[in-house]
Amino acid sequence: MSRIGLVVEGGGMKCAYGAGILDAFLDDGIDFDYAIGVSAGSANTASFLAGQRGRNLRFYTDHIKEPGYFGFKSFLETGDLFGLKYIYATLSNSNGADALDYQKVLDNPTEFVIVATNAKTGKPTYFHKRDMKQDDYRAIMASCALPAACRPIRIDGEKYYDGGVSDSIPVQKALDDGCDKVVVITSKPRDFVKTPEQHRLIYTFLCQLYPKIIRCLNRRHIMYTACQKRMFELEEEGKAFIFAPSEHLPMSTYAMNAQANRELYDLGMKDYQDAKSQLMAFLRSDGQESGDASGQ
Repeated sequence: MSRIGLVVEGGGMKCAYGAGILDAFLDDGIDFDYAIGVSAGSANTASFLAGQRGRNLRFYTDHIKEPGYFGFKSFLETGDLFGLKYIYATLSNSNGADALDYQKVLDNPTEFVIVATNAKTGKPTYFHKRDMKQDDYRAIMASCALPAACRPIRIDGEKYYDGGVSDSIPVQKALDDGCDKVVVITSKPRDFVKTPEQHRLIYTFLCQLYPKIIRCLNRRHIMYTACQKRMFELEEEGKAFIFAPSEHLPMSTYAMNAQANRELYDLGMKDYQDAKSQLMAFLRSDGQESGDASGQ
């Protein structure tokens, strides 16, 4: 029987799209043998594995205007433009206003992997759910710690940045970990082309203690394009089913716009419904026929 994996890309507020698809999975009782998430995609995946329908959406609509969530005040007070400790501790801990049901994540038989980037080496690090404990979600914080916008997260003496810096769409990692085929949720349309990072002088200055991270950022468009290429190759081989936004809605990593984020979430729901029959066929198949969320 095929071992089926779920790969969830990051992208900040763009990940509201994937939140819609993951809630649709919960509605239809779809689960996976393996799940790997990057950056905000890892946080979305945690809520999905906990079975907490609607929780992700609240983090793109209800919580975004709270003072600790995002902004220059947070950056000046904590060094984080995104308030990682506010989002993944104050809100998400067991006594928080929107607690993650960690025990359900732990009890879920799905293998859960979280991608971060080692700040010293610039190489991806793959944390597992067993590396987290109740009210200690530093692995997810690390996966979301955008260089220059956030400070690195320290775990067991090592510092880590956002997983998207080193392995943006970890389809190959899923295969290396034993998956026969994967369902991929991307945060960008299929025709998205990654260009070199902007603000090079800013991130070079703010990340000067981590030269390997600077090098990763300088070459990020190359790495991202390689990940895309591999994803589409797997699709052609019948080993990947890709969900990507079917419409070019306004989207931004940093946009704190509840209405726009809700539209992305709704688009995810719509794209899932449009592709549901193809997805079910893919999940039942032996991996010899390709599929994508556009039905092409």
